[in-house]
Amino acid sequence: MQPTITHPGRAQSPTTFADNMRLPVHRWFRYSAGFSAELVLSILAEVDEATVLDPFAGSATTLLAAQSGGAESIGIDPHPFVSRVAEAKLSWTADVSEFRAASALVASTARAQAPSAGLPPLLAKAYPQKTLGELLGYLAAVESVDAGAAVRRLLWLAFVAMVRPTSPVGTAQWQYVQPNRSKAKSMTPADAWLAQTSMMASDMAQMQATTRPVPSARFLAEDARLEHREVPSAWASHVITSPPYANNYDYADATRLEQSVLGEVSGWSDLKEIRRDLVHACSQHMSGYAAEEALAHEALDPIRDELLPAYERLSEVRLERGGRKAYHSMIVAYFLDLAQVWRRLRRVVAGGGEVCFVVGDSAPYGVHLPVERWLGALAVSAGFEAPRFEKTRDRNTKWRNRKHRVPLHEGYLRVRG
Repeated sequence: MQPTITHPGRAQSPTTFADNMRLPVHRWFRYSAGFSAELVLSILAEVDEATVLDPFAGSATTLLAAQSGGAESIGIDPHPFVSRVAEAKLSWTADVSEFRAASALVASTARAQAPSAGLPPLLAKAYPQKTLGELLGYLAAVESVDAGAAVRRLLWLAFVAMVRPTSPVGTAQWQYVQPNRSKAKSMTPADAWLAQTSMMASDMAQMQATTRPVPSARFLAEDARLEHREVPSAWASHVITSPPYANNYDYADATRLEQSVLGEVSGWSDLKEIRRDLVHACSQHMSGYAAEEALAHEALDPIRDELLPAYERLSEVRLERGGRKAYHSMIVAYFLDLAQVWRRLRRVVAGGGEVCFVVGDSAPYGVHLPVERWLGALAVSAGFEAPRFEKTRDRNTKWRNRKHRVPLHEGYLRVRG
């Protein structure tokens, strides 16, 4: 069954993360792969009670919005760094006075450190030596503070949130670092720390004064493709999420600067370990993937007649391109991964429950993939029904610096349990 498609023109509910930067707690860390908290709130406003699941929880957009909307929630995401950001954001209920005191202690005890010779090469490109030494001094101070677990999570988040504002180098679309470009202004670590912790303390006070009682929000740092017994059967009245897009965005690389400063990664090869548990959504993830074997998987039966020609076309086109990116394998892996996610969701979504995916179509090497239609078919195969797609905005309409000229769109794919 193909999803019913509507075109309402300008979206009443947005899809992008940008508007979240006006919202308390959400704005603590800019994770550009997130989506709109207002969408979650608009859905919850239509029901009296809800239990919300987000299988691609990222930096906890859905969970925080569910708390604001009075709904219990569970989020799942395997990315080690982003999961930690989410858990820190969910610590907004910590004692504000304790957080203020701990952040002041960090500021007063931070001492610049001489960067060691073994630091990741990216850091030498992203920071002047003096700034890097001061930044590492704040990291050491954060790690040495004696505080409760929730406050320590908040201090860690305050630190990673100042990693980019203190670097004078540019950042490309999304979050890729561009050492060869400079930005107009960067902050000193001292100024960035004060600005970040002051904002966080203010937001905590505001949220604690206006959110009563605080609904439960659990975060599971796990893979959405796998079974999750921590989530009871038929528990979720709503699934609200935005899965990775099949547009070659490398989620492992997106936080490499922060993880390099933390000492968690030293180079490109370390990102392979992070990608292992992520949905296949980029060509960098495809080394050694048996695409033809995956194509034969019965979970892809509903879309194979359309997926196979796209796979074959991409197999040919890539040979004509300089990068020869493995988009042909990527699309097979991507839709097989999402087919597995739909099957896992079927157990935990209540009868009559609603699933809302914020999705966009894709056109690697100019070969169009009707993502929402194929995901709708996979959902029906997994036991869901009545797929419908509401377009909210056009994408790829500014051709400058684009790799192809295929018009793309974004919107909401909804199905019923």
